[in-house]
Amino acid sequence: MTVGEELDELLRDLRACRLCRDAPLRGPPLPHEPRPVIQASATARLCIAGQAPGTRVHASGRPFTDPSGVRLRQWLGLDEAHFYDASKIAIVPMGHCFPGLDAKGGDLPPRAECAPLWRGRVFDALPSIELVLAIGQYAQTWHLGAERGTTLSQTVAQWRAILDRPVQPRVIPLPHPSWRNNGWLRRHPWFEDELLPVLRHEVARLVA
Repeated sequence: MTVGEELDELLRDLRACRLCRDAPLRGPPLPHEPRPVIQASATARLCIAGQAPGTRVHASGRPFTDPSGVRLRQWLGLDEAHFYDASKIAIVPMGHCFPGLDAKGGDLPPRAECAPLWRGRVFDALPSIELVLAIGQYAQTWHLGAERGTTLSQTVAQWRAILDRPVQPRVIPLPHPSWRNNGWLRRHPWFEDELLPVLRHEVARLVA
């Protein structure tokens, strides 16, 4: 079996997963039908590691089909055709299913069952990944471990040192592209002035 065939089999198993509904590890079961979302190919060199699908992505079954996706594509300098080219870009959230909403209408954290079961296996099947964009604290904790800061702002502020680590794949930490983070972006102008040009250069190199 080729690497591509192994990944295809893994993706079929992942998309059929109902663990968070049928055998939850923590808290109540998922209150709706799971719909795991992932984009992956054995040839992808760039990986976008997000949090979990929101309501619009749950409805579409396609990652980042929401205003956050519009902003993320602007950050990356990509149009939709390149962004959704699975042969170039893998999109692997920490939780593959929409986790539901909290009492205030915000998204709940990624389900605890998902990453321990699937994440290592998915990345083992993505041998070509050179750069991971770790979006938000959950992805940064997984991909950086003790090297992340005590806050998301501290972690993203250390992006140069993190990117320059002698490890593979390399990692760039990012805030979530949600419009709720407009205030964060205004308070940290270096993000657009310094980080985004480097990010777009790296993305163009890997997606070309």
